[in-house]
Amino acid sequence: MLYWLLYQKLYPHFRPFRIFRYLTFRTAFASLTALLIALLIGPYVIQKLREFQIGQYIREDGPRDHKKKSGTPTMGGVLICIAILLPTLLWSDLSDPFVWIIMISMLGFGAIGFVDDYIKVIRRRNLGLTARSKLLWQAIVSAGVAISLVVLQARGIFSTRLLFPFIKKFRPDMVIPVLLHVPHMYLLAFLPFIIFVVLVIVFSSNAVNLTDGLDGLAIGCTIIAAGALTVLTYVSGHAVFADYLELQRMPLVGKLRWL
Repeated sequence: MLYWLLYQKLYPHFRPFRIFRYLTFRTAFASLTALLIALLIGPYVIQKLREFQIGQYIREDGPRDHKKKSGTPTMGGVLICIAILLPTLLWSDLSDPFVWIIMISMLGFGAIGFVDDYIKVIRRRNLGLTARSKLLWQAIVSAGVAISLVVLQARGIFSTRLLFPFIKKFRPDMVIPVLLHVPHMYLLAFLPFIIFVVLVIVFSSNAVNLTDGLDGLAIGCTIIAAGALTVLTYVSGHAVFADYLELQRMPLVGKLRWL
């Protein structure tokens, strides 16, 4: 919104607003905005969760060290979603389809997590959604992401080829090219790519669940992974770096750094 207002609308009339054109500037301010939102809203959200008695239920057969976490406010993902979505809406170029794919997918997985925690609170037990139902809904959201990427691939702004580190010449395509020329088999050509995207997203999501529950462990792994992905999105969106590293250049991907 601020990008649209300050740069696209007001920049022709006020030249200093040109600074809002640069991704590095908007990334820094988006990060500061997210930090400010978390600091201001965080205590209020935690207080309200405690007032509503929305706390974590610990399994009886779990480690003794986890007993002290009983009653810890859960549904903290609400705060995380707010701290990510608001800066994105303020500082990103909302005409970028990748931004919307990421935001909608995050809302989808956030909704699954919210329902899971809500069931735990209502039924006063550690088990929320069953593993089968949770995986099913995660696969549905992930399939939506994969189909969106297929549409972008058809428009020429995304590639279904895989890039392997240190093997730059090996770029297998996740699409079956033979089926692309058969009208009634066209959709099946993208099936390997859709399955691959679904598995990557679902596995990544549940990898966080495996580390969650121990203080600082999940967020520590998340920071490392997020830092690596930030570098990759910046490099992929940068003309010089992408060409030097022989990566596919996708200019619109650079705006995903603060997501």
